[in-house]
Amino acid sequence: MYSRDCTLKEIGEKCGHPSQEIQQTADIELTQLDKIANNEQSSSVRQFRSLDEFGDAMHLKLVEYSEFAINIPSLRVSESKILYGLEALFQNTIHQKPISLESRRYIGNKAKLTKWIMDLIDKETEKVNTFVDIFAGTASVSNQAIPKYKQVIINDILFSNNVIYKGFFEAGEWDVEKLNDIITYYNALDPDMLQENYFSKNFGGKFYEHNVAKLIGHIRQDIENIKSKLTVKEYNILLSTLIYNIDKLANTVGHFDAYIKKQIRVQQLHLRLINARDFNNVKIYRENANELAKRLKSDLVYIDPPYNSRQYNRFYHLYETLVKWDKPLLFGVALKPAPENNSLYCTTKARDAFEHLVVNLNTRFLVVSYNNTYNSKSHSSENKIRLEEIESILNKCGKTKIFECSHKFFNTGKTEFEDHKELLFITEVDDKRKNKSFSSVLHWR
Repeated sequence: MYSRDCTLKEIGEKCGHPSQEIQQTADIELTQLDKIANNEQSSSVRQFRSLDEFGDAMHLKLVEYSEFAINIPSLRVSESKILYGLEALFQNTIHQKPISLESRRYIGNKAKLTKWIMDLIDKETEKVNTFVDIFAGTASVSNQAIPKYKQVIINDILFSNNVIYKGFFEAGEWDVEKLNDIITYYNALDPDMLQENYFSKNFGGKFYEHNVAKLIGHIRQDIENIKSKLTVKEYNILLSTLIYNIDKLANTVGHFDAYIKKQIRVQQLHLRLINARDFNNVKIYRENANELAKRLKSDLVYIDPPYNSRQYNRFYHLYETLVKWDKPLLFGVALKPAPENNSLYCTTKARDAFEHLVVNLNTRFLVVSYNNTYNSKSHSSENKIRLEEIESILNKCGKTKIFECSHKFFNTGKTEFEDHKELLFITEVDDKRKNKSFSSVLHWR
Protein backbone atom coordinates (compact mmCIF):
# COMPACT_ATOMS: atom_id res chain seq x y z
CA MET A 1 0.00 0.00 0.00
CA TYR A 2 1.30 3.44 -0.89
CA SER A 3 1.73 5.90 1.96
CA ARG A 4 -0.44 8.99 2.07
CA ASP A 5 2.43 11.27 1.14
CA CYS A 6 3.44 9.13 -1.85
CA THR A 7 3.58 11.42 -4.89
CA LEU A 8 1.85 10.71 -8.18
CA LYS A 9 5.24 10.66 -9.84
CA GLU A 10 6.41 7.92 -7.46
CA ILE A 11 3.24 5.94 -8.13
CA GLY A 12 3.80 6.35 -11.86
CA GLU A 13 7.38 5.15 -11.54
CA LYS A 14 6.24 2.25 -9.38
CA CYS A 15 3.77 1.25 -12.09
CA GLY A 16 6.40 1.58 -14.81
CA HIS A 17 4.38 4.24 -16.62
CA PRO A 18 6.58 6.87 -18.33
CA SER A 19 6.24 10.33 -16.84
CA GLN A 20 6.08 11.80 -20.33
CA GLU A 21 2.88 9.88 -21.10
CA ILE A 22 1.18 11.16 -17.95
CA GLN A 23 2.18 14.74 -18.75
CA GLN A 24 1.10 14.47 -22.37
CA THR A 25 -2.23 12.83 -21.53
CA ALA A 26 -3.26 15.27 -18.78
CA ASP A 27 -1.19 18.14 -20.18
CA ILE A 28 -0.05 19.04 -16.64
CA GLU A 29 3.44 18.89 -15.20
CA LEU A 30 3.84 16.18 -12.57
CA THR A 31 5.01 18.63 -9.93
CA GLN A 32 1.81 20.65 -10.40
CA LEU A 33 -0.29 17.48 -10.44
CA ASP A 34 1.23 16.43 -7.10
CA LYS A 35 0.51 19.84 -5.60
CA ILE A 36 -3.09 19.70 -6.79
CA ALA A 37 -3.45 16.19 -5.35
CA ASN A 38 -2.04 17.34 -2.01
CA ASN A 39 -4.21 20.48 -1.87
CA GLU A 40 -1.11 22.65 -2.14
CA GLN A 41 -2.27 24.28 -5.35
CA SER A 42 -5.61 24.87 -7.02
CA SER A 43 -6.15 23.77 -10.58
CA SER A 44 -6.78 26.30 -13.31
CA VAL A 45 -9.84 26.01 -15.54
CA ARG A 46 -7.68 24.47 -18.27
CA GLN A 47 -6.11 22.02 -15.86
CA PHE A 48 -9.50 21.14 -14.37
CA ARG A 49 -10.90 20.32 -17.82
CA SER A 50 -7.75 18.39 -18.72
CA LEU A 51 -7.97 16.28 -15.57
CA ASP A 52 -11.68 15.78 -16.08
CA GLU A 53 -11.12 14.54 -19.64
CA PHE A 54 -8.24 12.41 -18.40
CA GLY A 55 -10.51 10.77 -15.85
CA ASP A 56 -13.17 10.09 -18.45
CA ALA A 57 -10.61 8.58 -20.78
CA MET A 58 -9.54 6.13 -18.10
CA HIS A 59 -13.14 4.97 -17.59
CA LEU A 60 -12.49 4.77 -13.85
CA LYS A 61 -15.58 4.27 -11.74
CA LEU A 62 -14.13 4.60 -8.26
CA VAL A 63 -15.96 5.03 -4.99
CA GLU A 64 -15.78 8.53 -3.48
CA TYR A 65 -14.77 8.74 0.14
CA SER A 66 -14.70 12.00 2.08
CA GLU A 67 -11.99 10.97 4.56
CA PHE A 68 -8.42 11.28 3.25
CA ALA A 69 -9.80 12.13 -0.19
CA ILE A 70 -7.43 13.20 -2.95
CA ASN A 71 -9.01 16.18 -4.64
CA ILE A 72 -8.52 15.52 -8.30
CA PRO A 73 -11.63 16.25 -10.40
CA SER A 74 -13.39 13.04 -11.52
CA LEU A 75 -10.77 10.99 -9.64
CA ARG A 76 -11.73 11.42 -5.98
CA VAL A 77 -10.57 8.29 -4.17
CA SER A 78 -9.78 7.43 -0.56
CA GLU A 79 -6.28 6.56 0.58
CA SER A 80 -7.36 2.92 0.77
CA LYS A 81 -8.28 3.05 -2.91
CA ILE A 82 -5.04 4.56 -4.21
CA LEU A 83 -3.59 1.16 -4.97
CA TYR A 84 -6.54 0.07 -7.07
CA GLY A 85 -7.39 3.47 -8.48
CA LEU A 86 -4.40 5.62 -9.33
CA GLU A 87 -2.19 2.65 -10.16
CA ALA A 88 -4.91 1.35 -12.45
CA LEU A 89 -5.01 4.79 -14.03
CA PHE A 90 -1.29 4.74 -14.79
CA GLN A 91 -1.47 1.11 -15.95
CA ASN A 92 -4.31 1.86 -18.36
CA THR A 93 -4.21 -0.61 -21.23
CA ILE A 94 -4.91 1.98 -23.91
CA HIS A 95 -1.47 3.50 -23.41
CA GLN A 96 0.53 0.30 -22.98
CA LYS A 97 2.25 -1.91 -25.49
CA PRO A 98 0.38 -5.21 -26.04
CA ILE A 99 1.91 -8.36 -24.54
CA SER A 100 3.92 -10.42 -26.99
CA LEU A 101 3.43 -14.13 -27.60
CA GLU A 102 6.98 -14.94 -26.51
CA SER A 103 6.74 -13.41 -23.03
CA ARG A 104 5.22 -16.46 -21.34
CA ARG A 105 7.17 -18.82 -19.06
CA TYR A 106 6.95 -22.35 -20.44
CA ILE A 107 9.00 -25.51 -20.23
CA GLY A 108 10.82 -26.14 -23.52
CA ASN A 109 10.04 -22.65 -24.82
CA LYS A 110 11.78 -22.18 -28.18
CA ALA A 111 11.49 -18.38 -28.27
CA LYS A 112 15.27 -17.83 -28.06
CA LEU A 113 15.94 -20.56 -30.62
CA THR A 114 13.33 -19.62 -33.19
CA LYS A 115 15.61 -17.59 -35.46
CA TRP A 116 18.20 -20.38 -35.52
CA ILE A 117 15.51 -22.95 -36.32
CA MET A 118 13.85 -20.90 -39.05
CA ASP A 119 17.16 -19.93 -40.67
CA LEU A 120 18.11 -23.60 -40.95
CA ILE A 121 14.71 -24.50 -42.37
CA ASP A 122 15.07 -21.75 -44.98
CA LYS A 123 18.52 -23.01 -45.93
CA GLU A 124 17.81 -26.76 -45.98
CA THR A 125 14.31 -26.95 -47.48
CA GLU A 126 12.58 -25.68 -50.61
CA LYS A 127 9.12 -25.22 -52.11
CA VAL A 128 7.41 -25.33 -48.74
CA ASN A 129 3.84 -24.05 -48.83
CA THR A 130 2.21 -25.88 -45.92
CA PHE A 131 3.97 -25.76 -42.54
CA VAL A 132 2.75 -27.87 -39.62
CA ASP A 133 3.69 -27.21 -35.98
CA ILE A 134 2.26 -30.40 -34.50
CA PHE A 135 3.39 -29.92 -30.86
CA ALA A 136 3.12 -26.14 -30.86
CA GLY A 137 3.58 -25.36 -27.14
CA THR A 138 4.03 -21.60 -26.94
CA ALA A 139 3.75 -21.41 -30.75
CA SER A 140 6.86 -19.23 -31.03
CA VAL A 141 7.95 -21.24 -34.10
CA SER A 142 4.48 -20.95 -35.64
CA ASN A 143 4.57 -17.21 -35.00
CA GLN A 144 7.62 -16.91 -37.26
CA ALA A 145 6.26 -19.35 -39.82
CA ILE A 146 2.92 -17.60 -40.40
CA PRO A 147 4.30 -14.70 -42.51
CA LYS A 148 6.50 -17.07 -44.54
CA TYR A 149 4.18 -19.85 -45.69
CA LYS A 150 0.91 -20.14 -47.58
CA GLN A 151 -0.67 -22.24 -44.83
CA VAL A 152 0.36 -22.87 -41.23
CA ILE A 153 -1.28 -25.59 -39.13
CA ILE A 154 -0.92 -25.23 -35.35
CA ASN A 155 -1.75 -28.06 -32.96
CA ASP A 156 -1.52 -28.78 -29.24
CA ILE A 157 -3.61 -30.98 -26.95
CA LEU A 158 -3.88 -28.43 -24.11
CA PHE A 159 -7.08 -26.38 -23.85
CA SER A 160 -5.14 -23.34 -22.62
CA ASN A 161 -2.68 -23.40 -25.50
CA ASN A 162 -5.52 -23.78 -27.99
CA VAL A 163 -7.25 -20.66 -26.60
CA ILE A 164 -3.97 -18.74 -26.77
CA TYR A 165 -3.43 -19.66 -30.44
CA LYS A 166 -6.94 -18.50 -31.25
CA GLY A 167 -6.49 -15.29 -29.29
CA PHE A 168 -3.20 -14.40 -30.97
CA PHE A 169 -3.68 -15.80 -34.51
CA GLU A 170 -7.15 -16.92 -35.53
CA ALA A 171 -9.11 -14.84 -38.01
CA GLY A 172 -12.16 -13.16 -36.55
CA GLU A 173 -13.78 -9.86 -35.65
CA TRP A 174 -12.90 -7.93 -32.54
CA ASP A 175 -13.29 -4.41 -31.27
CA VAL A 176 -10.15 -3.09 -29.60
CA GLU A 177 -11.96 -0.18 -27.90
CA LYS A 178 -14.55 -2.58 -26.51
CA LEU A 179 -11.85 -4.86 -25.13
CA ASN A 180 -9.94 -1.92 -23.66
CA ASP A 181 -13.10 -0.77 -21.88
CA ILE A 182 -13.54 -4.25 -20.40
CA ILE A 183 -9.90 -4.47 -19.32
CA THR A 184 -10.00 -1.00 -17.80
CA TYR A 185 -13.07 -1.98 -15.82
CA TYR A 186 -11.25 -5.08 -14.54
CA ASN A 187 -8.23 -3.00 -13.59
CA ALA A 188 -10.38 -0.73 -11.42
CA LEU A 189 -11.80 -3.61 -9.38
CA ASP A 190 -11.09 -3.60 -5.66
CA PRO A 191 -10.55 -7.18 -4.39
CA ASP A 192 -11.70 -6.13 -0.90
CA MET A 193 -15.16 -5.58 -2.38
CA LEU A 194 -15.30 -8.99 -4.07
CA GLN A 195 -16.66 -12.25 -2.71
CA GLU A 196 -14.60 -15.40 -2.42
CA ASN A 197 -14.84 -17.64 -5.48
CA TYR A 198 -13.73 -21.04 -6.75
CA PHE A 199 -10.31 -19.77 -7.75
CA SER A 200 -9.54 -17.85 -4.55
CA LYS A 201 -10.80 -20.63 -2.29
CA ASN A 202 -8.56 -23.21 -3.95
CA PHE A 203 -5.51 -21.29 -5.16
CA GLY A 204 -5.43 -18.15 -3.00
CA GLY A 205 -2.48 -18.05 -0.61
CA LYS A 206 -0.86 -20.91 -2.51
CA PHE A 207 -0.31 -20.37 -6.21
CA TYR A 208 -1.32 -16.69 -5.99
CA GLU A 209 -1.56 -13.98 -3.36
CA HIS A 210 -5.10 -14.15 -2.02
CA ASN A 211 -6.41 -10.83 -3.35
CA VAL A 212 -4.90 -11.57 -6.76
CA ALA A 213 -6.64 -14.97 -6.71
CA LYS A 214 -9.97 -13.28 -5.93
CA LEU A 215 -9.52 -10.97 -8.90
CA ILE A 216 -8.57 -13.83 -11.22
CA GLY A 217 -11.63 -15.86 -10.27
CA HIS A 218 -13.97 -12.88 -10.48
CA ILE A 219 -12.62 -11.79 -13.87
CA ARG A 220 -12.77 -15.33 -15.26
CA GLN A 221 -16.41 -15.68 -14.22
CA ASP A 222 -17.26 -12.28 -15.64
CA ILE A 223 -15.73 -13.24 -19.00
CA GLU A 224 -18.02 -16.25 -18.99
CA ASN A 225 -21.02 -14.12 -17.98
CA ILE A 226 -20.53 -11.71 -20.90
CA LYS A 227 -19.59 -14.41 -23.42
CA SER A 228 -22.84 -13.94 -25.35
CA LYS A 229 -21.92 -10.29 -25.90
CA LEU A 230 -18.46 -11.14 -27.22
CA THR A 231 -17.33 -12.46 -30.57
CA VAL A 232 -15.42 -15.75 -30.51
CA LYS A 233 -12.21 -13.83 -31.15
CA GLU A 234 -12.90 -11.36 -28.32
CA TYR A 235 -13.62 -14.22 -25.90
CA ASN A 236 -10.31 -15.92 -26.75
CA ILE A 237 -8.40 -12.64 -26.56
CA LEU A 238 -9.73 -11.97 -23.06
CA LEU A 239 -8.88 -15.49 -21.83
CA SER A 240 -5.40 -15.29 -23.36
CA THR A 241 -4.92 -11.84 -21.83
CA LEU A 242 -5.81 -13.19 -18.40
CA ILE A 243 -3.33 -16.08 -18.70
CA TYR A 244 -0.47 -13.90 -19.89
CA ASN A 245 -1.00 -11.27 -17.19
CA ILE A 246 -1.14 -13.71 -14.28
CA ASP A 247 1.80 -15.78 -15.51
CA LYS A 248 4.51 -13.79 -13.76
CA LEU A 249 2.43 -13.25 -10.63
CA ALA A 250 2.28 -16.98 -9.90
CA ASN A 251 3.98 -18.14 -6.71
CA THR A 252 5.91 -20.82 -8.60
CA VAL A 253 9.18 -21.44 -10.41
CA GLY A 254 7.43 -21.40 -13.77
CA HIS A 255 4.88 -24.21 -13.69
CA PHE A 256 2.09 -25.46 -11.41
CA ASP A 257 3.45 -28.80 -10.31
CA ALA A 258 4.07 -27.12 -6.95
CA TYR A 259 3.98 -23.70 -5.31
CA ILE A 260 6.66 -21.98 -3.23
CA LYS A 261 6.15 -22.61 0.48
CA LYS A 262 6.95 -19.07 1.59
CA GLN A 263 4.93 -15.95 2.29
CA ILE A 264 3.72 -14.56 -1.01
CA ARG A 265 4.87 -11.08 -1.90
CA VAL A 266 1.90 -8.76 -2.35
CA GLN A 267 1.50 -7.80 -5.99
CA GLN A 268 -1.26 -6.12 -7.95
CA LEU A 269 -2.98 -7.57 -11.00
CA HIS A 270 -3.19 -5.01 -13.81
CA LEU A 271 -4.20 -6.40 -17.16
CA ARG A 272 -3.04 -5.29 -20.58
CA LEU A 273 -4.17 -6.90 -23.81
CA ILE A 274 -2.17 -9.44 -25.76
CA ASN A 275 -0.85 -8.55 -29.19
CA ALA A 276 -3.83 -10.08 -31.00
CA ARG A 277 -3.77 -10.41 -34.78
CA ASP A 278 -5.74 -12.44 -37.30
CA PHE A 279 -4.45 -14.53 -40.19
CA ASN A 280 -6.42 -16.26 -42.92
CA ASN A 281 -3.62 -18.77 -43.57
CA VAL A 282 -3.78 -20.38 -40.10
CA LYS A 283 -5.62 -23.53 -39.05
CA ILE A 284 -5.74 -24.42 -35.36
CA TYR A 285 -6.34 -27.87 -33.87
CA ARG A 286 -6.52 -29.35 -30.38
CA GLU A 287 -5.87 -33.01 -31.06
CA ASN A 288 -3.63 -35.91 -30.23
CA ALA A 289 -0.72 -35.35 -32.62
CA ASN A 290 -0.52 -39.01 -33.62
CA GLU A 291 -4.18 -39.06 -34.61
CA LEU A 292 -4.03 -35.74 -36.44
CA ALA A 293 -0.99 -36.97 -38.39
CA LYS A 294 -3.14 -39.55 -40.20
CA ARG A 295 -5.24 -36.79 -41.81
CA LEU A 296 -2.58 -34.23 -42.72
CA LYS A 297 -0.80 -33.66 -45.99
CA SER A 298 1.92 -31.02 -45.88
CA ASP A 299 5.29 -29.93 -47.15
CA LEU A 300 6.99 -29.66 -43.76
CA VAL A 301 6.20 -30.83 -40.24
CA TYR A 302 8.02 -29.34 -37.28
CA ILE A 303 8.10 -31.79 -34.36
CA ASP A 304 8.98 -30.71 -30.84
CA PRO A 305 7.39 -33.35 -28.58
CA PRO A 306 7.77 -33.66 -24.81
CA TYR A 307 10.75 -35.85 -24.01
CA ASN A 308 10.72 -36.50 -20.28
CA SER A 309 8.22 -37.78 -17.73
CA ARG A 310 6.79 -34.33 -16.96
CA GLN A 311 3.28 -34.22 -18.36
CA TYR A 312 2.44 -30.76 -19.67
CA ASN A 313 -1.23 -31.12 -18.75
CA ARG A 314 -0.12 -31.60 -15.14
CA PHE A 315 2.49 -28.83 -15.21
CA TYR A 316 -0.10 -26.33 -16.47
CA HIS A 317 -3.22 -27.79 -14.87
CA LEU A 318 -4.17 -24.43 -13.35
CA TYR A 319 -4.46 -22.80 -16.77
CA GLU A 320 -6.40 -25.81 -18.04
CA THR A 321 -8.85 -25.41 -15.16
CA LEU A 322 -9.03 -21.65 -15.72
CA VAL A 323 -9.83 -21.99 -19.42
CA LYS A 324 -12.28 -24.89 -19.17
CA TRP A 325 -13.85 -23.30 -16.07
CA ASP A 326 -15.57 -26.55 -15.17
CA LYS A 327 -14.53 -26.09 -11.53
CA PRO A 328 -13.39 -29.69 -10.99
CA LEU A 329 -12.56 -31.44 -7.75
CA LEU A 330 -8.88 -30.95 -6.98
CA PHE A 331 -6.47 -33.41 -5.42
CA GLY A 332 -3.14 -33.40 -3.64
CA VAL A 333 -0.89 -30.63 -2.42
CA ALA A 334 -0.63 -29.14 -5.92
CA LEU A 335 -4.45 -29.08 -6.25
CA LYS A 336 -4.63 -30.89 -9.58
CA PRO A 337 -7.80 -32.20 -11.21
CA ALA A 338 -8.09 -35.82 -12.37
CA PRO A 339 -5.57 -36.63 -15.15
CA GLU A 340 -6.63 -35.87 -18.72
CA ASN A 341 -4.81 -36.04 -22.06
CA ASN A 342 -1.65 -37.67 -20.72
CA SER A 343 1.02 -38.01 -23.40
CA LEU A 344 2.73 -41.28 -24.34
CA TYR A 345 5.82 -39.21 -25.10
CA CYS A 346 6.30 -38.83 -21.35
CA THR A 347 6.34 -42.59 -20.80
CA THR A 348 8.40 -45.64 -21.73
CA LYS A 349 6.32 -45.82 -24.93
CA ALA A 350 7.81 -42.57 -26.22
CA ARG A 351 10.00 -44.23 -28.84
CA ASP A 352 7.06 -46.17 -30.29
CA ALA A 353 4.87 -43.07 -30.24
CA PHE A 354 7.48 -41.11 -32.19
CA GLU A 355 7.86 -43.88 -34.76
CA HIS A 356 4.09 -44.09 -35.19
CA LEU A 357 3.91 -40.33 -35.74
CA VAL A 358 6.63 -40.31 -38.38
CA VAL A 359 5.16 -43.30 -40.21
CA ASN A 360 1.75 -41.63 -40.52
CA LEU A 361 2.89 -38.17 -41.56
CA ASN A 362 2.49 -37.40 -45.25
CA THR A 363 5.11 -34.71 -45.75
CA ARG A 364 8.23 -33.88 -47.76
CA PHE A 365 10.31 -32.64 -44.83
CA LEU A 366 10.54 -33.62 -41.16
CA VAL A 367 12.15 -31.14 -38.78
CA VAL A 368 12.67 -32.38 -35.22
CA SER A 369 13.87 -30.41 -32.19
CA TYR A 370 15.71 -32.30 -29.49
CA ASN A 371 17.97 -31.46 -26.56
CA ASN A 372 20.73 -33.32 -24.78
CA THR A 373 19.10 -33.52 -21.37
CA TYR A 374 18.93 -37.29 -21.89
CA ASN A 375 22.08 -37.44 -19.75
CA SER A 376 20.32 -35.77 -16.82
CA LYS A 377 20.89 -37.10 -13.31
CA SER A 378 17.23 -36.41 -12.59
CA HIS A 379 14.87 -39.21 -13.54
CA SER A 380 12.03 -36.78 -14.30
CA SER A 381 14.32 -34.73 -16.57
CA GLU A 382 15.79 -37.71 -18.38
CA ASN A 383 14.60 -38.00 -21.97
CA LYS A 384 12.30 -40.89 -22.76
CA ILE A 385 13.44 -40.95 -26.38
CA ARG A 386 17.15 -41.50 -26.87
CA LEU A 387 19.17 -39.50 -29.38
CA GLU A 388 20.15 -42.68 -31.21
CA GLU A 389 16.51 -43.76 -31.49
CA ILE A 390 15.42 -40.49 -33.10
CA GLU A 391 18.34 -40.53 -35.50
CA SER A 392 17.66 -44.15 -36.47
CA ILE A 393 13.95 -43.56 -37.13
CA LEU A 394 14.56 -40.42 -39.19
CA ASN A 395 17.31 -42.07 -41.23
CA LYS A 396 14.77 -44.71 -42.26
CA CYS A 397 12.65 -41.91 -43.71
CA GLY A 398 15.34 -40.26 -45.83
CA LYS A 399 18.55 -38.27 -45.81
CA THR A 400 18.92 -36.63 -42.41
CA LYS A 401 21.15 -33.76 -41.31
CA ILE A 402 21.82 -32.85 -37.68
CA PHE A 403 22.56 -29.34 -36.46
CA GLU A 404 23.35 -28.17 -32.94
CA CYS A 405 23.25 -24.93 -31.00
CA SER A 406 24.49 -24.16 -27.50
CA HIS A 407 21.53 -22.98 -25.50
CA LYS A 408 20.80 -21.92 -21.94
CA PHE A 409 17.67 -23.88 -21.21
CA PHE A 410 14.66 -22.85 -19.15
CA ASN A 411 15.07 -25.01 -16.04
CA THR A 412 12.52 -24.70 -13.24
CA GLY A 413 14.21 -27.13 -10.88
CA LYS A 414 17.65 -27.67 -9.37
CA THR A 415 19.01 -30.03 -12.03
CA GLU A 416 22.14 -28.67 -13.70
CA PHE A 417 23.22 -29.58 -17.22
CA GLU A 418 26.70 -28.87 -18.54
CA ASP A 419 27.17 -27.90 -22.18
CA HIS A 420 23.45 -27.89 -22.85
CA LYS A 421 22.68 -28.03 -26.56
CA GLU A 422 19.63 -27.93 -28.75
CA LEU A 423 19.73 -30.31 -31.71
CA LEU A 424 17.76 -29.95 -34.91
CA PHE A 425 17.18 -32.86 -37.31
CA ILE A 426 16.12 -32.05 -40.86
CA THR A 427 15.03 -35.00 -42.98
CA GLU A 428 14.12 -34.90 -46.66
CA VAL A 429 11.61 -37.71 -46.86
CA ASP A 430 12.18 -40.48 -49.42
CA ASP A 431 8.82 -42.23 -49.67
CA LYS A 432 10.27 -45.42 -51.15
CA ARG A 433 12.84 -45.75 -48.38
CA LYS A 434 10.27 -44.88 -45.74
CA ASN A 435 7.69 -47.40 -46.98
CA LYS A 436 10.29 -50.16 -47.22
CA SER A 437 11.75 -49.41 -43.78
CA PHE A 438 8.38 -49.38 -42.00
CA SER A 439 6.52 -52.04 -43.96
CA SER A 440 6.16 -54.11 -40.78
CA VAL A 441 4.51 -51.26 -38.88
CA LEU A 442 0.91 -52.05 -39.76
CA HIS A 443 -1.06 -50.29 -37.05
CA TRP A 444 -0.77 -48.44 -33.77
CA ARG A 445 -0.32 -50.60 -30.68
